[in-house]
Amino acid sequence: MRKHKSDLVILFTTLGLMALGLIVIYAIGPMRANVLNSTYGSNYGQNDFFLGQLRSVVLALIVFFVAFKLIPYKYIRKFAKPIMIVALLLSAILWVLALSGSSLAKCELGECRWYNFGPVSFQPAEFLKLALVIYLADFLARKKEEGSTGKIREFWLPLTIVCGLSLVLVVIAQGDLGTGVALIAIILGMLLVAGVPTKQYFIMLALILTISVGAIATSSHRMQRINAWLDTLSGEASSDSTYHIENAMLAIGTGGFFGVGIGNSVQATGYLPESINDSVFAIMGETFGFVGLFLIIVVFGTMLLRMLKVASHTENADERLLVIGVFSWTLAQVVVNIMAMTGLVPVTGITLPLLSYGGTSMIFIAFAIGLVLQLSCYTSREGIKDENIDSRRGIRGTHYSSRRRSSRNSGNQTSRRG
Repeated sequence: MRKHKSDLVILFTTLGLMALGLIVIYAIGPMRANVLNSTYGSNYGQNDFFLGQLRSVVLALIVFFVAFKLIPYKYIRKFAKPIMIVALLLSAILWVLALSGSSLAKCELGECRWYNFGPVSFQPAEFLKLALVIYLADFLARKKEEGSTGKIREFWLPLTIVCGLSLVLVVIAQGDLGTGVALIAIILGMLLVAGVPTKQYFIMLALILTISVGAIATSSHRMQRINAWLDTLSGEASSDSTYHIENAMLAIGTGGFFGVGIGNSVQATGYLPESINDSVFAIMGETFGFVGLFLIIVVFGTMLLRMLKVASHTENADERLLVIGVFSWTLAQVVVNIMAMTGLVPVTGITLPLLSYGGTSMIFIAFAIGLVLQLSCYTSREGIKDENIDSRRGIRGTHYSSRRRSSRNSGNQTSRRG
């Protein structure tokens, strides 16, 4: 497959979302600083959050173009297993540090999800998402080539160990259900495309749903969020547990059709929790109104549709699976975050890709999208309909080159006849 131009739609939507997030953080960052300074006695400057987001965007752009231009995916695939092992170890070590009370584990609201390196923090769960996508793309493609997809010992046993361990280290050890949702979306999305037998796929789906319900039912904190969401839907009286959902919807409603304008947000002054992180979509609704939110959703939808196009025009199974993994990851976070901020699902604590404040999440998803952009340079002109990779190993040119070879062969045969 000859290299051609990359998918410019994915490129410009990614850059546009990063720029928009930077503008919003610039507008509401001083408000966030004032809230934290007055509430917790901290000493944030007026531009600290903007400068932090600017650093994150710069680093994200660097890794984005590194993945896009400098590191071929075939080399990354060779290290799929070591990358996955390192990601699991980092999450496991964080758990041990948290249990031991080490200052290297940064904890907020009773959950320890970050490494603390002074002014720099690192969230291993975000690295785990990327590692799982890379590992599953390699694993599922190899099992398909070997013809062992769906077999208990060769396929399901190692898959269950890796995926189960990932979910345990994130959902149970770190108490991060939002990241758990993203991991489940990655697993189910990639399995759906990998050609797993339908019956086994639905058994896996039922098992994951059962475990998820159990994880929610056995956690008082998660059940409190469920009850708060149900109270909101039923119109019960406001309480501390419904505060977040109600203020998120109030922010969107206040924005009306065109919004109150940049820098005029009221909810960002301390009323809406996590205004620069999980709740940034609601703040954007207040700022830009229904029209602005509609355009943001269109941009995300356009990016995701182009990812699907890249996947459908990618010949190699491992590359197609990688794109589907990134698609599933991005789709899950976008859908769950927007639904949570509009009261359609309980608040889960999941960020909005490329827009929410935070370095680790933006850096790793930017790297993942950079890989998709790299693979978009090697797509065919027509969608890949035959899922059997072995039958395509001899195909190495465009339809034009095929016709040209056919014409050349016909000419040789004619000359021999003469």
